[in-house]
Amino acid sequence: MSRKHKHHRPRKPPVLKVSQEELTAIVTKAETALSAEESGKLKAAIALIGFLRTEIDAKTLSVQRFQRMIFGAATEKTETVLGEAQEEAAADPTGKGSRAKRPGGAGHGRNAASAYTGARRVKITHPTLSGGDSCPGCSQGKVYPCAEAAQAVRIEAMAPLSATVYERDRLRCNLCGEVYTAPAPAEVGEQKYDETVPAMIGMLKYGAGLPFNRIERLQSGMGVPLPAATQWDLVKAGAEQYVPVHEELIRQAAQDALVHNDDTTMKILHLTREQRAAALGNDAEESRTGVFTSGIVAVTGGRKIVLFFTGVRHAGENLDEVLRRRAAGLPPPIHMCDALAANESKEFETLLARCLAHSRRRYVEIAESFPDEVRFVLETLREVYRIDADAHKQGLSAEQRLQLHQKQSGPLMDRLGEWMQEQFAERRVEPNSTLGEAIQYMTKHWSALTLFLRAAGAPLDNNVCERVLKKAILHRKNSLFYKTLNGARVGDIFMSLIHTAELAGVDVFDYLVALSRHASDAAERPGQWLPWNYRESLASLSRGPPA
Repeated sequence: MSRKHKHHRPRKPPVLKVSQEELTAIVTKAETALSAEESGKLKAAIALIGFLRTEIDAKTLSVQRFQRMIFGAATEKTETVLGEAQEEAAADPTGKGSRAKRPGGAGHGRNAASAYTGARRVKITHPTLSGGDSCPGCSQGKVYPCAEAAQAVRIEAMAPLSATVYERDRLRCNLCGEVYTAPAPAEVGEQKYDETVPAMIGMLKYGAGLPFNRIERLQSGMGVPLPAATQWDLVKAGAEQYVPVHEELIRQAAQDALVHNDDTTMKILHLTREQRAAALGNDAEESRTGVFTSGIVAVTGGRKIVLFFTGVRHAGENLDEVLRRRAAGLPPPIHMCDALAANESKEFETLLARCLAHSRRRYVEIAESFPDEVRFVLETLREVYRIDADAHKQGLSAEQRLQLHQKQSGPLMDRLGEWMQEQFAERRVEPNSTLGEAIQYMTKHWSALTLFLRAAGAPLDNNVCERVLKKAILHRKNSLFYKTLNGARVGDIFMSLIHTAELAGVDVFDYLVALSRHASDAAERPGQWLPWNYRESLASLSRGPPA
């Protein structure tokens, strides 16, 4: 039996960081000992090395982006990008130190009984004792009710939409043939589908991302059939009831001091050229063939309004549609978005703020190629984000937060700006390298990236809008497309109401049902049926008109 010899690969040489200028200077010194032909060959080889290094960096970056598209992005936390987590693990193999420093995050553990706001409550009295009875333990004292009842939770499974079949007796006279049918209960009414049905289907479809056909299969498996076509009819009718409140959300969003916006791609199967031209108006571009879902988040104080618009318009054009309803006397709003021109307003003046997270991500992508430079940038931005988190934790006002950033974040950002200028002025970085491109991007948008140092209420990034767009992305991932523009409009209405209610911290299902059951009142007074005040309207209706 022949022995197989293992092939040993040559060891990787150490990485030597040398700029193109340094190599050129070395060649110039060596020219005295080389012929003209040899000098030319050496210069060509060094130029080729520089070209290959630039291309490899660019290709590696493209592969990394492709991996994130297919498999999703890994965490971009500074400690992970810079390898601090691995260093900490190596220094403390037991992991006890890191766990001691970092307590578990909020949301871990079992849900308390108070978290089950939609549960049915059953009052159980003690079978043998009541308030004032003698204590069976000591026979001397008396027992009295405790402030809090003991609570136990039991969860049962049921179909998302349940059904009740009422079997009413029918009696026929054997002489005259008259038939007498037992009356239906008052709660049955004339409608087969209760007001809760479109709310539940809308939450499943546009909130949880379940396509109609999957809901149909689920319902069929639970013995309560609900065809996909029927589901569409129900949510379409439900969306029409929500239109006045949705329009009021748009009107109020237009008055807010801060707006975020961004786009994601979408698909509409039946979209004619005439519909596309009608949506774009006189600015129609023959080359524009895309379809998008724009997310707009309007913020005033702690209240957020979320709006979705699906069609051929970009996020900036949809923002213009919203801002047309802005009161004339109001100052320009702060507008946070990334650096795409399609996100900017073309008709209205705004205070433009750029997203620091987008700029930061350009450095994250090149951390392996430029570890020292990336470390400086990420650690600087980490400190700025820590200061911002402290401001929110302390509950500072917009003006107080601005003063805190000017005092603490201002020097950090000034030092970062000086560092970027030094990289080019002292020829430490090739302008056409990936690091050079990241620096040029940040330098180009520096004024908008640092608006939080000059305008009260300006955010650091556009992350809130990117999280909002995950609603539309979830729908695209599962349902793949909208069939028509009208279908997209129904989805936009449901998603806007659902996500606004979620951010307001209210029971989304209860809110949508309330809008359906009081549709006429909501149409007359839409401003009183928003997620943050609809409970007051419900309470006033239950009390009835004043005597």
